[in-house]
Amino acid sequence: MRCAFKSNRARLRRLGGDRRGTAAIEFAIVAPVFLALMFSIFEVGWFYFSNSVIDAAVANASRLVRTGQIQKGYADDDERFEAMYDEVCRVLDKFGDCEDRLTVEVSNYSTFSELAADNSAATCADSPPDQIEAMPFSPGGEYEIVRVRICFIYTTLNPAIGMNLSEGGSNKRHLVSTMIFRNEPYEKN
Repeated sequence: MRCAFKSNRARLRRLGGDRRGTAAIEFAIVAPVFLALMFSIFEVGWFYFSNSVIDAAVANASRLVRTGQIQKGYADDDERFEAMYDEVCRVLDKFGDCEDRLTVEVSNYSTFSELAADNSAATCADSPPDQIEAMPFSPGGEYEIVRVRICFIYTTLNPAIGMNLSEGGSNKRHLVSTMIFRNEPYEKN
């Protein structure tokens, strides 16, 4: 009896001293946390990059209105809207199809007080159809105050791991960029 107890204790001592496989166990414990952290950092970085690209697209498209290129270069508001939409979509189509994600709204105001009084929310592509139809496109004339507002529906990359930037349990987020300026003087044709 004593001999069996002694051999069991010797086996336990050898097993406790065996260090093979500890690296694999430690990796299995640390890897999920590390990968979740890395995916979260990548997600936040990509989100800020996307936001920056959307701001740049709004600034470039707004320049067309501010300098009168939209007003002078196209015959009617439908053509002007298409040109403005295409200018923005040319940049943002890298993030997905603009058809279901992008809205462009251009409003003009006679005074900054009138602009300040308009605190309406941005209309996005997933808004009800009557709201999308009612979106203004009025680039204004010389010296008028204009607000260009774009809403882009951004799809998050990893909604289940790490940092979740989505809204309302979906994997989407509304990115709104606004540019306010006074139109420059330009010659009318």
